[in-house]
Amino acid sequence: MEIWINPACSKCRSALTLLDAEGADYTVRRYLEDVPSPDEIRQVLGRLGLEPWDITRTQEAVAKELGVKDWARDAGDRDRWIEALAAHPKLIQRPIITAEDGTAVVGRSEEAVRDALAR
Repeated sequence: MEIWINPACSKCRSALTLLDAEGADYTVRRYLEDVPSPDEIRQVLGRLGLEPWDITRTQEAVAKELGVKDWARDAGDRDRWIEALAAHPKLIQRPIITAEDGTAVVGRSEEAVRDALAR
């Protein structure tokens, strides 16, 4: 199990606290420092069953600068979104937990983190 975190994020810290309380075996990836490649983002999206716009933090300043809210949300612009996430990892929703069964979840709630633990 791997968890992508931003240490400044309260949701990430809560997820880590819960994983520790449950004795989970996991690896931490500080994705702002160890930035995922476009291919890694594609893999995680596949595991999540989501599209890149589903995990984009559109309220971030850089998202507003890029104008992502106006980008098409379709197959034709999918790579544009992925490239933006790789170039500006602050846009990636967090925390993302890859589960043992090959799936992943965005662990923004205790329920989602427990779901990842159960997989």
